[in-house]
Amino acid sequence: MRGILGSVGALLVSAAILLAGGGLLSTLIAIRAQAEGFPLTAIGFMTSAYYAGFIAGCFYTPHLVKRVGHVRVFAALSALTAAGALFHVLAINIPVWVVLRGIIGFSFAGLYVLIESWINEAAPNKQRGQVLSIYRMVDLAAVTVGQFLLNIPDPQGFVLFSVVAICVCLAIFPISLSTAGEPKPSTSTSLNLKKLVNVSPLAAFGCFAVGLTNGAFWGVAPIFVTDLGHPVLMVSTFMSVVIFAGAMMQWPVGWLSDRFGRRIIILLISLGGAGAGAFLCLLAGESDRFMLTGGILYGVFAMQIFGLCAAHANDRAETDEFVAISGGLLLIYGVGSIIGPVAGAQTMTRLGPTYLFAYTGCVHAGLAAYAFYRYFRKSGTVNNISYISIPRPRSLAIVRRMDPRAKLKAKRKI
Repeated sequence: MRGILGSVGALLVSAAILLAGGGLLSTLIAIRAQAEGFPLTAIGFMTSAYYAGFIAGCFYTPHLVKRVGHVRVFAALSALTAAGALFHVLAINIPVWVVLRGIIGFSFAGLYVLIESWINEAAPNKQRGQVLSIYRMVDLAAVTVGQFLLNIPDPQGFVLFSVVAICVCLAIFPISLSTAGEPKPSTSTSLNLKKLVNVSPLAAFGCFAVGLTNGAFWGVAPIFVTDLGHPVLMVSTFMSVVIFAGAMMQWPVGWLSDRFGRRIIILLISLGGAGAGAFLCLLAGESDRFMLTGGILYGVFAMQIFGLCAAHANDRAETDEFVAISGGLLLIYGVGSIIGPVAGAQTMTRLGPTYLFAYTGCVHAGLAAYAFYRYFRKSGTVNNISYISIPRPRSLAIVRRMDPRAKLKAKRKI
């Protein structure tokens, strides 16, 4: 484990710096847009534009990686993200911000595909769940730091957008100066969604459900807090509580899924997410204590599902398919995330701010029902090889010489 983490250390440092800036930008956009008088529906559409760009990035990034390699693509997309962040304060109007959100979504999709496929290639099967859980902890911890940066200067100024750009630019240095080699470019660049769904229908449906729920959460949850009458400090506190709770549960949930199987853990975690949504819907408006408690519950459950689903799918992937599998899962997530913010914003507009979490609770309940069906559905015999969970794909300079899965000629539906 120590050797694996050492080989991806520079990548994790770059990811932490990058995601701190990305976490700050996500919340900053919602707060600044509301301060500028943008309607809630427009804010939802901006988040949907982000995920439309995200989908495009999932399609195009594998081809860029094959052409010029991981490190150059990482640097190029980071530069594009920094420029997009700064441009927000040069043209403050809804159409321009919609376009900028799409551009940044494209960039971040590519960066996620790079990081996750890199880590997946570096991690052996028997340790993948734990390695990816560590990455997810770094991911969510960095986003938490980004939330607290929101309180330093006034969100209505230029400074915070500059901080985002600085973070994204600094993220290029560790990975560019690392002596560890980058992964070999993948020979599989096409996103075969039909094959992905056949390999793991639960993973595909789960990533779509995560897009519906977490897309709405990242897009309009800050508005949920302010509509309850709270200041910006409480916005950053609530978002940080959710993210921190999610980060702290990454490794335990990854370990449980490695031990007891992904499907049963996805079922239980989805039920927990539905319960957390019901708690927030019914009690968040009663007191700060209930709101923050509900935020902890939401983070504990809702922030685990993508990693579990990604692990579920990548357990059956060949080494040269990690980039394509990662891109496919993120694309499905992106489709859900286009719908999620608009659906969440419309629910809040028609029924009230707390009903955002009635919406997420219903989606999580639907995922739990499908996981229940998949768990008890009879399937073919499985060769009992240790497969380990994966939260997201990345790739590094470690190429596995022996992959026991290569001996499995027949694959079953998971």
